[in-house]
Amino acid sequence: MATTAATVGLALAAAGCSGSGERSGGKAGGLEKSTVTVASLPLVDVAPLHVALDRKLFEKEGLTVRVKPVQQSVQALPALANGQLDVIAGANYVTFLQAREKGTLAPRILAEGATLSAGMMDVVVPKDSPIKDAADLKGKSVAVNILNNIQSLTFDAVLAQRKAGPVKYRQIPFPQMGVALEEKQVDAAHVAEPFLSDLKRKLGARVVAEGGASPVEGLPISGYVSTDTFAEQNPRTAAAFGRAIRKAQALAERDRAAVDAVLPGYARISPEQARDLTLPGYPDDTDPARLRKLVDLMVRDGLLKKPVEPAELTGR
Repeated sequence: MATTAATVGLALAAAGCSGSGERSGGKAGGLEKSTVTVASLPLVDVAPLHVALDRKLFEKEGLTVRVKPVQQSVQALPALANGQLDVIAGANYVTFLQAREKGTLAPRILAEGATLSAGMMDVVVPKDSPIKDAADLKGKSVAVNILNNIQSLTFDAVLAQRKAGPVKYRQIPFPQMGVALEEKQVDAAHVAEPFLSDLKRKLGARVVAEGGASPVEGLPISGYVSTDTFAEQNPRTAAAFGRAIRKAQALAERDRAAVDAVLPGYARISPEQARDLTLPGYPDDTDPARLRKLVDLMVRDGLLKKPVEPAELTGR
């Protein structure tokens, strides 16, 4: 079952993992703090975080990284805003851009995480469903992890290009989508890896529409997000964290084996299943043009009232 935001906050407090972490007092290469607490989702988006841990890239920067699992990035948002967390890995950009516009959070992107690729986030139906393609989804109910967010934003663009839809979205956490399909609670599910491959394998679920296809292929969907406060109070720590992640991103992009090695541990899948997953893109830079494309799409679809410049999100 998905963890609530309150539970995340209480768990962090009980574990003594305050966002203040351990101050290095000028040690560890001059870092303001040596311990960074990171909330992370069980998605392929965050494989580079675990590659960085596996290859000790954080240690080389003088950092200790503590990972706290969550099922939705929005669940960890209050803890991030309150300073109980330092970073959210796999942070859904749409959620954090909306929080920024509402004034509930001042997000700072420390590094980009994942870009959409064909086959890593698709719409599936039960094997006996009469739905055959995107055109058949018109008026149907489709499960998404969070309403009015990156999944509906990108899939609406896919449907529009194909002159299909609209569909009716229902919020169901990724781990519960299989049950929702089996019990006919929804007609289809928009699922990301590794849950996508799991539904295909266990239920014989069929892909009827690609969620990462044109015109959204390559769109940035998530990243390593902190706050302006954290980045401004801990500039060297934030920079060190970003360097380690970007090295891991580059490694994950060029070496599939590095990703396959870490997926079983945090995604709770077998090594064989890991090798069968479709991965997103793992950019090792922060591209303003990519972020601007996402912002423009959000404004066009009414998820943002006005655009924001990428430099305001990255501090560059």
